[in-house]
Parts: sequence; C-alpha cells; structure tokens
Amino acid sequence: MNCDSCVNYVYDEDDESYSCMVNLDEDEMYHFLTGHYKECPYYKSDDEYRVVRKQM
Repeated sequence: MNCDSCVNYVYDEDDESYSCMVNLDEDEMYHFLTGHYKECPYYKSDDEYRVVRKQM
C-alpha cells in the first residue's frame, strides 16, 4: 500500500510536510522503518468513492 493514498497520511501546515497520524509503539515503528511489514496494518483508503464504484 502506498502512504500517499492513506487517510492517516495528512499534511501538517506547520512543518510543511506529510506525516502519518497513527501513533506507533517502539516495536511497530521498528518494523515499519526496517520494512518488515508486508502491508501497513493501519492503512485505510482515502478513496471515498470506492463503495460507490463497488455498487455499480
């Protein structure tokens, strides 16, 4: 999954950068930074039309 399309990945105007809003504990942060996650367990699609397309 790509973080750019995740609802938890938001723009911070103060820092002028994007960041993940999920608070990871030390173990989760280690796994995330070292690439041990095959998929992010907190990924939620930012595609609000996904349900509508599924119904068509």
